[in-house]
Amino acid sequence: MIEQPTVLRGRTVLEEEILEDGAIVLDGARIHAVGPAERMGAGDRELAATVRATPRSDLTFLPGFVDVHCHGGGGASFPDATTREEVLTAVREHRRHGTTSLVASCVTAAPEVLLRSADLLATLADEGELAGIHFEGPFVSSARCGAQDPAHIIEPDPALTLELMRASRGHAVTMTLAPEKARAYGPGSVAEVLIGNGALPSWGHTDSDPVHARAALDYSRAELGAAPGARSERATVTHLFNGMRPLHHRDPGPIAEFLSAAARRGAIVELICDGVHLDPSVVRDVLEIVGRDQCVLITDAMAAAGMADGEYQLGPQAVTVHDGVARLSGGTAIAGGTSHLLDCVRVAVSRAGIPLVDAVYMASRQGARVLGDERIGRLAPGCRGDVVAVDADLRPVTVWRAGEVVD
Repeated sequence: MIEQPTVLRGRTVLEEEILEDGAIVLDGARIHAVGPAERMGAGDRELAATVRATPRSDLTFLPGFVDVHCHGGGGASFPDATTREEVLTAVREHRRHGTTSLVASCVTAAPEVLLRSADLLATLADEGELAGIHFEGPFVSSARCGAQDPAHIIEPDPALTLELMRASRGHAVTMTLAPEKARAYGPGSVAEVLIGNGALPSWGHTDSDPVHARAALDYSRAELGAAPGARSERATVTHLFNGMRPLHHRDPGPIAEFLSAAARRGAIVELICDGVHLDPSVVRDVLEIVGRDQCVLITDAMAAAGMADGEYQLGPQAVTVHDGVARLSGGTAIAGGTSHLLDCVRVAVSRAGIPLVDAVYMASRQGARVLGDERIGRLAPGCRGDVVAVDADLRPVTVWRAGEVVD
């Protein structure tokens, strides 16, 4: 019998189903048991009695979310942070809204800036505050740079990539790069260095034709399949549709190839389901085309997440937020998101008509799959005690991380 279990009872969202009267039993930092409340504690009378004595809540319990592409929040920016406290400000903003595992994303910048950021973010990852690091650039397309500063975009450099991997101390998760660039993939490439150091190529910010897009994904799949201890068997696609040549039937670009790779279980596509970057119907259609196991919801959030409209910074770029939409100051390019991952789940359910169980799965289990971490992103015995209690409108009420209530 657990000495002092924490029992959460109410509507419970699992990977494949929703239990209308479920129970989650937390034993310290871990989940001890999950299941229908009426059948909980088989073989353990005391636990069964404790669960039965726990009143059923009117809340819905979700697994802690996993965001694998986030630039900041709460007024703090990961690419611009110079102190531990600045990083934690952004982490806490998203954690209070249910994201219990967060990958910090950098943006295209000078090599020395990226190396300093990697060192700082790796320290927070060493402490368990971050789940890893994502480099969005600098080996991307100037033609499809979006909010990436074109002044710092450079050609793929395997030597610099290796320096960044070493500075990340094993915490690099992904790097966004354009497949059409020389040395992006293949022998002696950036992708080879990433895979050899436990990270994943994330193809995006690209003006590629179909040939390079397909070749990059095929190369990634073969190399990851052969790499011992690879983080994942699949590369990712950085925010599908955003920052890439649009799909046209006579000038197809990379998007059809990215969808094809996902449909063949050769890639996981990121989707920013905030109602700004993509029409919600597009998210629904991609889900129906490739399946939820090939989609991961992300925020691409920047410092303004959880904050008022105003002026912000995203790496070297000035950003203006108006009506909750972030754009480069004086321009039209969208410069990251201002949502939390729970907001994206809410958009997926309320505006795209995606079933709650699938929206939650893409915001939790799929991020954990990109990270290669089976201990997070799901409500299952032995997993870390990450739970999000939400109300009927999918607004956060209480968040537990490793069994502790998040302040």
